Amino acid sequence: MIPACLSDDWTLCPEREDISAEFTRLLTAAQEGGATLAECLMIARQLKRDDDQSWHREWKKLAQANRHRAEAAFAEGHLATAQRNWLRAMNYYGAAAMPLDQADERRWVAVLAMQECARRYLAARGPAGEVVTMPWIDGHALQGYFVPAPAGRGRAPTVICIGEPGHRKEEFLFKLAPHARERGFSMLALDLFGDQRDDYLEVLLRRRDLESSIPCVMDYLETRSDVDFERVAIVADGWGSSFVARAVLQEPRLAAAVCDGGLWDLHERAFFASRFAMSDVSVVPVPHAPLMASSADCPVLITLGEDGWLKADRARQLVQKSRLGSSDVMLKVFTAAETGAAQAHADNPSLVNEYIFDWLESRLGAAGRI
Repeated sequence: MIPACLSDDWTLCPEREDISAEFTRLLTAAQEGGATLAECLMIARQLKRDDDQSWHREWKKLAQANRHRAEAAFAEGHLATAQRNWLRAMNYYGAAAMPLDQADERRWVAVLAMQECARRYLAARGPAGEVVTMPWIDGHALQGYFVPAPAGRGRAPTVICIGEPGHRKEEFLFKLAPHARERGFSMLALDLFGDQRDDYLEVLLRRRDLESSIPCVMDYLETRSDVDFERVAIVADGWGSSFVARAVLQEPRLAAAVCDGGLWDLHERAFFASRFAMSDVSVVPVPHAPLMASSADCPVLITLGEDGWLKADRARQLVQKSRLGSSDVMLKVFTAAETGAAQAHADNPSLVNEYIFDWLESRLGAAGRI
């Protein structure tokens, strides 16, 4: 039976698109261990439409319950159960923070609790992960979670996973880390916040050189004795902008990339060209050259849902017109029939991430499986 607060198409709170999207994310996280369906549906029954605070209150309470279970399991030596519960607690704290204003102190408290759960999870897994920092700009350091490949792999292929400027890295620990581990990869989960609060996003969005973060990350990875530096790839999760694609142009040390390939830059060029009746889109004044209109040495995978913001036919047209002789830019469109067709593949990220990491394995080479 569908809870009363859910519509028959599993939309929660149709009047709140942000809440509905977050609830969908939580449901799909259950596939990878970031939630349980039973807990998500329980919260859906408990939410009160006339109480704007109930979302934060209920998810925080659930996060605390999972965190307490993790601590109890860890004290009794049950590391697998502790890790699972820390991952769920981490995700639920993130959900509790989501609708709160950036200036709301409860949001920062939830983020700190989320990060503590992530650290506890990293310390308990085998081999242990670690929190790493990398200098970037203006005294601001990047922060990441390095999740090593299974023990005994030596120098391992490594995948950098990063989201949009406002996305926090903790989600990658359950969403992407299992795919990396199963293929013998190490993973560096990364965001641009460092140790800053969410209002630092305003500073980030004013910068026009976000892509400069990736060479700094590569400099760091080059110093690690457990990284096979000839086999480092990057995955831009969600890819609502092209800063990772622009970084690929600047970073010849990358062996493969999964990103938007500069589609949004190309789309912007085409829009301005049509708006001002310009026949040559190469002279349209957008701030960055798109990846596909330039030369890049590493292979690039672009994944797209046919029901997303950028229509599949338009994406195919942009790719076809912009490759300019490049033979290693691949576009994969996920259809509604197979799922993964929503914007950022929100309806089935697991299916898409299987495809992405299989593609990475074919480019980086097999590193041994668990």
